[in-house]
Amino acid sequence: MIHQFLAGKLQLEYVTVPIDALPQRLAGLRIVHLSDFHFDGLRLGVKLLTETIAQANALAPDVVVLTGDFVTYEPEPILELAPYLAQLQAKVGIFAVLGNHDLELSHSRELITQTLTRWGIQVLENAVVYPWGEGLAIVGLGDYWSDLFLPQRVLPAIPPQVPRLVLSHNPDTAAILRKWRVDLQLSGHTHGGQIVLPHIGPVMAYARPLRLSMPRSIRKLLWRSTHEVVKHWEWAQGLHRVGKNWLYVNRGLGTYLPGRLNCPPELTCITLVPAATTAPPPLAMAEST
Repeated sequence: MIHQFLAGKLQLEYVTVPIDALPQRLAGLRIVHLSDFHFDGLRLGVKLLTETIAQANALAPDVVVLTGDFVTYEPEPILELAPYLAQLQAKVGIFAVLGNHDLELSHSRELITQTLTRWGIQVLENAVVYPWGEGLAIVGLGDYWSDLFLPQRVLPAIPPQVPRLVLSHNPDTAAILRKWRVDLQLSGHTHGGQIVLPHIGPVMAYARPLRLSMPRSIRKLLWRSTHEVVKHWEWAQGLHRVGKNWLYVNRGLGTYLPGRLNCPPELTCITLVPAATTAPPPLAMAEST
């Protein structure tokens, strides 16, 4: 199995993010973030999946968010994956958005959305919910590569004083979303860059300078393939500031060819605090299991 051979052990990341105007009653709110399952019998094993769910539940989160790519090509594996995801436990619920792989075939979107919904997971497509009243909104956007990415229909309708958590599969959308208030955007899609070199980081973050040093034939092939995955490889994983907005990119659980190197699958535990009580945070802690 590709994932077991190349990915390495699950890593639990702890992150603290300051939120402007977060009500004191929501201080310490805990979010579990999972992404990019690619559940197709090849790229994510049931053992890792069940281990991740058990660890997520042990964190006793207030909310669980899932940021897309539940499958890889055919959508039918969602029928097996959804019952596992339904075992996730959260005080106010589980919310999800779809990724580009969840839209591969004409029937993918409908099957995946209906299946997740049937198992108690609320799929948000250009929609907003208020699980804690107007203290904090959760927004889910359609995938960037489709005609379903419509933030202009959702974000302006939220009262300006209300903090908002935005789920958007592709982190490239952060460049567009910076025109609106987005207190924290949660994304996946990049798989953390997959190939990560010690003291250097994700190799694809250096794709642009490497491209210029390569023969044109190789350059054209490499640049086309990497640029089509994501433009902002500098946001491949972790916490970033994009304008006034925070962006966190989860490395995902599943993988894809050529596999992972020094880029373990990720379970993220995010704690929200009022901005006035903390300095802008670094990535707080990582724990391998």
